[in-house]
Amino acid sequence: MADSKKKEPNKKKSVPAAKTSWGGVADWYDSHLETEKDSYQEKVIAPNLIRLLDIKKGMRVLDLACGQGFFSRKFAAKGARVVGADISPELVAQAKKRSPEIAYHATPAHKLGFAQGQSFDAVTIVLAIQNIENMTEVFAEANRVLVPGGRLLLVVNHPAFRVMKRSSWGYDEHETRQYRRIDGYLSPSTSSILMHPGQLKSEATISYHRSLQDFFKALSRSGFTVARLEEWISHKKSQNGPRQAAEDTARKEIPLFMMLEARKQ
Repeated sequence: MADSKKKEPNKKKSVPAAKTSWGGVADWYDSHLETEKDSYQEKVIAPNLIRLLDIKKGMRVLDLACGQGFFSRKFAAKGARVVGADISPELVAQAKKRSPEIAYHATPAHKLGFAQGQSFDAVTIVLAIQNIENMTEVFAEANRVLVPGGRLLLVVNHPAFRVMKRSSWGYDEHETRQYRRIDGYLSPSTSSILMHPGQLKSEATISYHRSLQDFFKALSRSGFTVARLEEWISHKKSQNGPRQAAEDTARKEIPLFMMLEARKQ
């Protein structure tokens, strides 16, 4: 466990956490997750993750890039021994306020100096790897802290259908069908995304697009074998109108999120 007194020769030192764009919206993000009861995090991602983790009392879970601890608290409520880590000190401060019983660390995802090797049964990275440039290093560090056979559960915006600035919704009036337009997929790309579009001043975060093969190759290089892939759809329904049926059909057919479960070899 992360609080073990046993020394490990190859244990990495903690490094100072850097300021991030997410830190600038810590209060807004915390309020959004905690007050929006119809969010994707609440209705889609959390129930599916809890199902897949199949938490047993005392299971050791590292919530990597944990933000303000939304999922950390969900896992702890099911009986897991949870540790959270995030690069943003502001978000970690929010997490500590809401759940002081959980250990949180402000540190980059690829340098978990607080953690002994083989100290966790599962690692989760939820809607975060898309904002992290050095993905392979993060996976390698997750592998280091997992027990043999331990699992990494990765949730991302679906890379085949949600490509920042290269995908969009379209509507075919003749066929009365809503469709997803994809203008690029295989090429990696980097996009600056405004946190509050339309406002005169808005923090921005960086989003990195990767294809499916990029994820599989990076996981393989980091000592993982992909054991499961799931695609999760929206739970929401459109309001009454001429496009309602087409929009609701598209929601069921075109997934929002992809989950990869990888096992340490």
